[in-house]
Amino acid sequence: MKYFELICTAFIKEDIEFINSFDVISKFINFSMLKNEKLKQLHEQKGFKAYSFGGFYPLEKDKLYKKGKIYKFILRSLDEEFIDLLSSLLRENINNHFLQIFETNKKVVKQFFITELYSVTPVIVSLPRQKGKKQMFWSIKDDIFVLQKQLQDNLLKKYKLFYDEDLEATSNFIQLFEIKNQKPQSIYFTKKINDNKEQKVRLFGNKFKIIVNEDEISQKLAFVALACGLGERQSYGGGFVLGKGIV
Repeated sequence: MKYFELICTAFIKEDIEFINSFDVISKFINFSMLKNEKLKQLHEQKGFKAYSFGGFYPLEKDKLYKKGKIYKFILRSLDEEFIDLLSSLLRENINNHFLQIFETNKKVVKQFFITELYSVTPVIVSLPRQKGKKQMFWSIKDDIFVLQKQLQDNLLKKYKLFYDEDLEATSNFIQLFEIKNQKPQSIYFTKKINDNKEQKVRLFGNKFKIIVNEDEISQKLAFVALACGLGERQSYGGGFVLGKGIV
């Protein structure tokens, strides 16, 4: 197993507040994907997307990414063709109001033994929807075992989607985990209602430190989490993680 990473260097054309930054990056990626027929089909299909991305860095103390400055963000995928296509498309997307990417550096990461995962962006996990009620997301007052099962099932589906193989897990890939926030963490994005109106949407998530089990299946799932994100809503910036281990 291996994943492919793009380190994207961006010139900021207008000030971007931190709470709006994931929406800016997400829309930039989506617009770039629409310029290629294969990636357009991937963007428009429902279900999991085999990529994840993190926010701009370095983060300013006032949480404002400033006009005229240079920042970077990371995009990962299990799919090398996707990364190669997007590398060119991102640099060609020069008419965006907020940013321009002038450099993309590709990195190949082979599977390594993972001891810990750290979520950089909020991990979003939806709870089973109750009829007639709005969608709810897991929070610290909810059942931890539901969270563990949802995270595991999500990674098993991502693995199956890309490798077309079922993994028969006998236990959860999480050995121990720590919730790093005391109140929910949020990702915001805007959704188009009609030609003249947009609606702001807030996704609720949490940040975790996870100790990973040592067995083969747990290690595979942890590696998928690094490549494709932990939890849901990766196309909006959810669940981007870093890993610690032995290369």
